[in-house]
Amino acid sequence: MVIKVTCLDGKFMMLNANLIESVEVVPETVITLTNGKKILVKETPAELVARVMRYYRGIFSGRRLYYSR
Repeated sequence: MVIKVTCLDGKFMMLNANLIESVEVVPETVITLTNGKKILVKETPAELVARVMRYYRGIFSGRRLYYSR
């Protein structure tokens, strides 16, 4: 249900991938959630997409994935 992201202060956060509405670069990577909240992270949009895809592959394959590296 969640992916691991790195906040700008270097701390890690577990984020529910189902709540991601959009990802943009301005120049930091900004994740906008479905509730309007914005989170700044160190990962690139490509890294986030790969993690979300790995998360969904895990769901559809029946494996339990809590976060992606």
